[in-house]
Amino acid sequence: MEFKILTVGDVVGSSGAHYFCKRLRELKRDHSIDFCIVDGENSAVVGIHPEQADRLFDAGADVITLGNHAFSQRTIVPMAEDCPYILRPANYSPLSPGRGWGVYDTKAGPLAVIVLQGRVGMDYTPDNPFLRVERILKEIDAKMILVEIHAEATSEKLAMGMHLDAKVSAVFGTHTHVPTADLQILPGGTGYVTDLGMTGPRHSVLGVKPEISIARFRGELTGRYEPAPGPCKLEGVIFTVDSGTGRCIATERVMIHD
Repeated sequence: MEFKILTVGDVVGSSGAHYFCKRLRELKRDHSIDFCIVDGENSAVVGIHPEQADRLFDAGADVITLGNHAFSQRTIVPMAEDCPYILRPANYSPLSPGRGWGVYDTKAGPLAVIVLQGRVGMDYTPDNPFLRVERILKEIDAKMILVEIHAEATSEKLAMGMHLDAKVSAVFGTHTHVPTADLQILPGGTGYVTDLGMTGPRHSVLGVKPEISIARFRGELTGRYEPAPGPCKLEGVIFTVDSGTGRCIATERVMIHD
């Protein structure tokens, strides 16, 4: 059975969350999507609040993933503890709230989602994601397995894809907010892309007002990041998986905007 999984790039700010909610149902219908994974960790620009998570779920998200800003908004901690459909990086400290992977029932059988955070160039250095995912895979009894690698370095993301080729259905990168042109199916049958992109303001620097980012790069004193105004976009990838083998059989880039 062909099973279509939509993976959506980092949602930035309330406008990005609103645009995701506005476009998702139509997107799922038009592409016959069976399951949706969205990185929601920047819905509050930095972090996510429970009410924002509720909105993403109500719009049709099946799983919300978090990255290096997982707990920047501490209000999400109780929800992350209680809700199995919110995942923070699995290679965080075992004392961290919540969980880093889950297995979910679908019409095509169990589907596992694992979230990892890279270590190159990140503010917080977690456990080795390569070793951690090896241990997790030994615990999973599912053919369909999706792995998100939330990382800065493209080399680290690509290495993870190669490492997991033939072991999982797809590996997709997040965090850098810029869609990459390397969407592919690796030799062992694993779908791969270095970065999904971003869901949020189109005329921005990674979702942020350009003048704030420019001032920071110029060395000026700046305040908090603020989301840019104006029209939004939604970026992601659809991975079509053979549920019988767990192999990816098709990939499709998603880029929509008003």
